[in-house]
Amino acid sequence: MKKTNQVIISLLLLFSITASSVQAQITSTGIDSLAKKALKEFNVAGIAIAIVKDGAVIYEKGFGVKSIATHSPVDVHTNFQIASNSKAFTTAALSILVDEKKISWTDKVRDYLPEFKMYNDYVTENFIIEDLLCHRSGLGLGAGDLMDFPDGTDFTIKDKLTFAQHFKPVSAFRTKWDYDNQLYMVAGELIARVSGMTWEKFIQTRILDPLQMTNSFSSLDAMKDKTNMATPHSTSTGKIRNIGFFKENINGAAGGIVSNVDDMSKWMITQLNKGKYGQNLSQQLFSAARQKEMWTMHTVMNANSNPRYNQHFAGYGLGWGIADSKGNLVVSHTGGLPGMLTSVTLVPDLNLGIVILTNTEDGGGALFSALRQTILDSYWGLDDFHYVEKYSKLFKDRENARDSVTTKVWQTVEQNKKIKINASDYTGIYEDPWFGKIEVSLKGDQLWFRAFRSPKLNGPMSFYKANTFAIKWEYQDMPADAFAMFSLDENGKAQSIKMKGISPDIDFSFDFQDLNLQRSNN
Repeated sequence: MKKTNQVIISLLLLFSITASSVQAQITSTGIDSLAKKALKEFNVAGIAIAIVKDGAVIYEKGFGVKSIATHSPVDVHTNFQIASNSKAFTTAALSILVDEKKISWTDKVRDYLPEFKMYNDYVTENFIIEDLLCHRSGLGLGAGDLMDFPDGTDFTIKDKLTFAQHFKPVSAFRTKWDYDNQLYMVAGELIARVSGMTWEKFIQTRILDPLQMTNSFSSLDAMKDKTNMATPHSTSTGKIRNIGFFKENINGAAGGIVSNVDDMSKWMITQLNKGKYGQNLSQQLFSAARQKEMWTMHTVMNANSNPRYNQHFAGYGLGWGIADSKGNLVVSHTGGLPGMLTSVTLVPDLNLGIVILTNTEDGGGALFSALRQTILDSYWGLDDFHYVEKYSKLFKDRENARDSVTTKVWQTVEQNKKIKINASDYTGIYEDPWFGKIEVSLKGDQLWFRAFRSPKLNGPMSFYKANTFAIKWEYQDMPADAFAMFSLDENGKAQSIKMKGISPDIDFSFDFQDLNLQRSNN
């Protein structure tokens, strides 16, 4: 989930200026100062940063607080949900199984998961393990993520294995990159069936334990002592506030790992050492051949045209984004869950790794982007581009544009309160083939939306225009309010509902646009 990569690309295109003077490599004191400045500028509760170089940790520190309620400080062992940076652990787990000759990347998914179904028979029968990992399925951005967002749904692994049969592809199979979470959970189930242990147990026993990531966990529930856990925060209502932890309901293959910068340093060093770890690098987590496959572009993306970085290509490997910058290979990923935004960046040519973990939505993404790019620029000998200030402007402009749209919607709702509608024309049970049933009912004089399988998706429906209503969810950890657009029969009775997010900046995991709710007679 999250639009962080799009924001980074937009900024780099916007500020296409070449270096005018060379700055010295940033010092620890310089990072300290930059982090403190960014913490305040982006209204973020806490962050942790670590840098590894040439096989050693050369910088690690925490800033700010784990929670604005306790004011307990962040340190290098403070745990965060690393969100989609978990995907690289999933591909590492599959790489281990490939090394052990238990699977091959080109094996068909249905050989291991016979229930698996895509949107047509050809794709279903020819979908290989590699296809689960590189976002080229033909499905749209975030397709099916409403099964997980908000959390607390009752969808099962059976739903994950079969949901795509109800979707129409937005591109031809294996031709276009559209980020996907659901197929990573399918990959997690494949790991479980091949290995005979859950994804969580495999990650813990085959990766975290061997690397001595002793304070990292394959799920939030596995972390029994949460005294040094960062609390997620949100600024979606204007003021920073604590929100609840996001909990996976199937497996954590797309975003379930909990870790800290000290442990993530061990992960980065292992990656930079091509899978080698331990004393004198005598042990091998996965082979160099497997790492080459994970770091090979499998799906092409648009390259950044900013001459500052001389980038020629960009794409997605297996659990990693791949690009070139200033003649260097850059391997990276971002992650986002409600209140947790994270970044991991590796520059193998420099034997350099940077991890930044934050605990605030929405400013955390802009913060880690500004810090990451400033640190990288110093290693590439570029001028100080003042990324904190530039990202701050972009971030605030985006917020203002988003708020302008949503404010106008709710102003229209308020203005149209006096318009009388026949609420009973809209009430009833509606059903979508993959999301299940929802109910539109009356609570007093108020129309109300309730999703049967996603309890947090409930809230009042207010008349907007024509046959469209605006839903204000009781769930407000992320800005996800939505339009419900009814189609009526010749008697004015609602027969179906289409939906879309109200905010132009809604997270793509709220894929309301993929719903096709039809009135149910059952």
